[in-house]
Amino acid sequence: MNNYNDYQLMKKIVMCGWLILVLASLGACSQVKTKKAEIAPAAPVVAKCDCEKGVDVTPVLPAEPCKAADTKAAEVKIPDYGLLKLAAWEDVDGINQANLLTAWPAWMQSCSTLINKPQWQKVCGAANDLNSQVTNGAKKTSAEAVQAYFKQYFSVYKTTNIDGTDNGLITGYYEPLLKGSRTKSAKYAHPLYVQPEDLVTVELDSIFPELKYKRVRGRLVGNKLVPYYNRAEIEADASPLQGRELIYIDDIIDVFFLQIQGSGLVQLDSGEQVHVGYADQNGQSYNSIGRILIQRGELTAANASMQGIKNWARNNLTKLRELLNNNPSYVFFRELPAGLPGPLGALGVPILGERSVAIDPKFVPLGAPLFLATTEPNSSKPLKRMVIAQDTGGAIRGGVRADFFWGAGFEAGAKAGAMKQPGKIWVFLPKEFIFKTTP
Repeated sequence: MNNYNDYQLMKKIVMCGWLILVLASLGACSQVKTKKAEIAPAAPVVAKCDCEKGVDVTPVLPAEPCKAADTKAAEVKIPDYGLLKLAAWEDVDGINQANLLTAWPAWMQSCSTLINKPQWQKVCGAANDLNSQVTNGAKKTSAEAVQAYFKQYFSVYKTTNIDGTDNGLITGYYEPLLKGSRTKSAKYAHPLYVQPEDLVTVELDSIFPELKYKRVRGRLVGNKLVPYYNRAEIEADASPLQGRELIYIDDIIDVFFLQIQGSGLVQLDSGEQVHVGYADQNGQSYNSIGRILIQRGELTAANASMQGIKNWARNNLTKLRELLNNNPSYVFFRELPAGLPGPLGALGVPILGERSVAIDPKFVPLGAPLFLATTEPNSSKPLKRMVIAQDTGGAIRGGVRADFFWGAGFEAGAKAGAMKQPGKIWVFLPKEFIFKTTP
């Protein structure tokens, strides 16, 4: 320790560590969507270190919650958005009028809630004005007008890592389609649970402001907060959550991967489709079953994709329960309004396939337009487009880090499960945006 500030920081870290030890397996760095996560209508995701929705959907070697990089960030006390570096429009690799225009609907979704925030009111007001313009007798926003709008109202920033580099990891997620029923049967035996009434959340920033986005969860036993039930306890025959079932699914593997994605569509036998979204998480730490299978020699790194794990599970049903219980993290769901164009993200608005991403809200403002320069899954084919930061995720940590939303269904799932690409990110913020100069 070289100075008083170092001493004070270490004291707080020790106190936080003591609290975390008391809460044991609750997991040290639970935080919030934000996802997850959430707004009116109730947010679907609460971001993080919890590995709920928006988590790294590639089960092989996902980013670790509360990893060393996060610890280093805490040690140097980086202010919110402190890794963004001012750039020029010409620096953005591949930006053009076409990809700005195709992102416009997603940007208007963001503005539906950002307009209520002072730093975004001017740009969103101007976007609403532009969106209402009439061209050739029809409501239409031109590519030229959209580009002029962004150049007039926004400054461009490049995202960087703590070490100053500008390359990071881009993964993908999607909205799965499951088969289910509102009543339990031999066919539909695996429940999705709603948020338990006895789940208690402690926001750590209420004690230490620098622990913004961090939280722990548990349940009260007498006057003590103890870890919440883990996966094995929740999925036991005599589940402590009996009576809290939302809907029943035909396949436990699909339930598991739904918890990783954070939201999905459930197809009922009647033909009705039910949107379900992230409600909360049990506070237990996330443990990658893909990594476990690799360590056990059951799968290689090359075939431990989401589909590879599903194939292994179907061929090893007697080993499946034990494997799943190695991941004590458990996600709870809620039914979302019918007719949504996509699942609700952390910003509280529907997210759109191939136009929305999950980010780390510590380093990128939730709701902001981004330009992403990466490649297609398992490919060198360029993927360069404007997207909107409308979600968060438990494994989405760091300055140059994003989870690309591919949409719903099998094809989207195949792309999401295979995506683990290097990439660069530029962020567009209002010219009047005010950064904190001190942590």
